[in-house]
Amino acid sequence: MTDPAAVRVTTVGAGVARLEWPSGQPIEDVQAAVAAALADHRRVEAWVDPDDKTAQRVATWSGLRREGIMRGVTVEGEPVDRIVYARLADDLPAHEPEGFRALLNSFLPRKRAISQMLIRDREGRVLLCRLTYKQDWDLPGGVVEVGESPQLAVAREVEEELALQLPAGRLLLTDWLPPWSGWDDAVCLVFDGGVHDASLVADVVPQAREIVQVRFCTMTEVHHLCADFTARRIDSALAALESGGGPVYTESGRPV
Repeated sequence: MTDPAAVRVTTVGAGVARLEWPSGQPIEDVQAAVAAALADHRRVEAWVDPDDKTAQRVATWSGLRREGIMRGVTVEGEPVDRIVYARLADDLPAHEPEGFRALLNSFLPRKRAISQMLIRDREGRVLLCRLTYKQDWDLPGGVVEVGESPQLAVAREVEEELALQLPAGRLLLTDWLPPWSGWDDAVCLVFDGGVHDASLVADVVPQAREIVQVRFCTMTEVHHLCADFTARRIDSALAALESGGGPVYTESGRPV
């Protein structure tokens, strides 16, 4: 026998209800409580312990979408982290395909994507940027926005950061970056930016907030100025370019 009344519903703000349930509460009881609460509230939420995998499954399959983690909130007088799950009155129900996809999309893993451009001069040197927020130099590019094509993203970043309008050519390299120095892991895509006159640098207008200096560098300089994994990535991208084959896959710049 289950006890639907064990699911506690508390109004915590105008039109906002928060659900709590004891360990082992069946999903159908929480589902029913969500539906009932939405009759009188525009938002129903639950705060779930990040270590409580069972409660996370109950929240998800009760139709609550994962919104993120609140850090250091006070629960019973103690600062703790809590995953926030919620459902709005106008969210599509999970039994409809679009609603189910939105539910899955709220909790499935997401990978950061970075797009970079390999731009060379006629002497074979590579265009590098000295950045304001780190000591080592890097290829021009940046983070791909949600819903944005990686190929269009790198052209956008080059225009925003350097004031250069260069279309991105073919994909040369997909490089997986493991977690590092406070960053989560990411996938870096390197596109061909073509060969240009060295005078291209004179057309650069660096975005002061991010770019300190831009210049074409020899491979000796690349290995001196860049982090080791960035230098390996450039080596691998150049090798893929010279081979004329399809894109290659590396991890931290190393072929796998």
